[in-house]
Amino acid sequence: MTAVARPRAGTLVRDVRNAFRDRPIIPLVVLLGVLVVFSELARPGIVSPDWAGVILRAAIPLAILAGCQTLTMLTGGIDLSVGAVASMSGFVVATLVGGPGLAAGIIVALIAAALAGLVTGVGVGVFRVHPLIMTLGMSLVVLGLANVWQLEMVQTAAGVPAIFRTVGSGLFLDIVPYSLLVFVPVAALILLGLRRTGYGRLLYAIGDNPIAARLSGAKAWQVLVVLYVVSAVLAAIAGFLYSGLTNVASVTLADTAVLPSVAAAVVGGTSIMGGRGGFGGTIVGALILTVVSSLLSSLGYPEAVRQILFGAIIVAVAAAYTRVTGEA
Repeated sequence: MTAVARPRAGTLVRDVRNAFRDRPIIPLVVLLGVLVVFSELARPGIVSPDWAGVILRAAIPLAILAGCQTLTMLTGGIDLSVGAVASMSGFVVATLVGGPGLAAGIIVALIAAALAGLVTGVGVGVFRVHPLIMTLGMSLVVLGLANVWQLEMVQTAAGVPAIFRTVGSGLFLDIVPYSLLVFVPVAALILLGLRRTGYGRLLYAIGDNPIAARLSGAKAWQVLVVLYVVSAVLAAIAGFLYSGLTNVASVTLADTAVLPSVAAAVVGGTSIMGGRGGFGGTIVGALILTVVSSLLSSLGYPEAVRQILFGAIIVAVAAAYTRVTGEA
């Protein structure tokens, strides 16, 4: 009996681990539910439709930035320039809305973001600069150019556009964030792009086995150039939402969101080594981090303690997930 039971138990454990590896969203949703319960226990009555709307509103721009990380991490890369690009984009619109107008400001910001992504993509894809170094350097370049723009345009700045404030921070019936009008199409494009298009399959292929992808005829440099342009444009959209959410236009507005965006992708099941992951898990990961932040705030922890606990929880969740979903 014992000899028979052990193989069956081992097979069950292996099947569970394989299921979690193939469908990481299952344990993530369970974890999210546990955190919601903890939030209610910490402050009875806090969990309500209004609370859910606030959490969702805060998680949406983070999820878009984390989408940038998911796409780049699938190829074994990372994008540390998303914070600078997001901040720059929101600031550029704020400085132009009083002059050329909102539409012109958005177009200029998107073009500037795309150019930054193009330079990054050429550096990574053509000149083979490591993504960590290239995107870190590009973030400094974008920050410097944004500061120059700030000095030139400071007297014409008109503040965050009203439409950005409405979309970024408004709630329909005090429950449903208006930012879903932006997030739903963006999320649909990313999800469908990864699952239904040849380009999405190329991202997985390059991250999983770049040599095999090259031998099959894939031109990795072209894929990477497009990838970082897309990432920068997504970061710009997140920057618009961040400026509306906070009602602040600053060249450093989204800098603090860079590491949480990486954490959301990792917690969501995207491998930093490339070839595995998806945006669905990343969305849940962003919600998890937002609920954790809200929970620590509701417990009254000072900022320093909250940062320590926040980082420890991220590491613990990522380590536990890696062990559970590791190869049997």
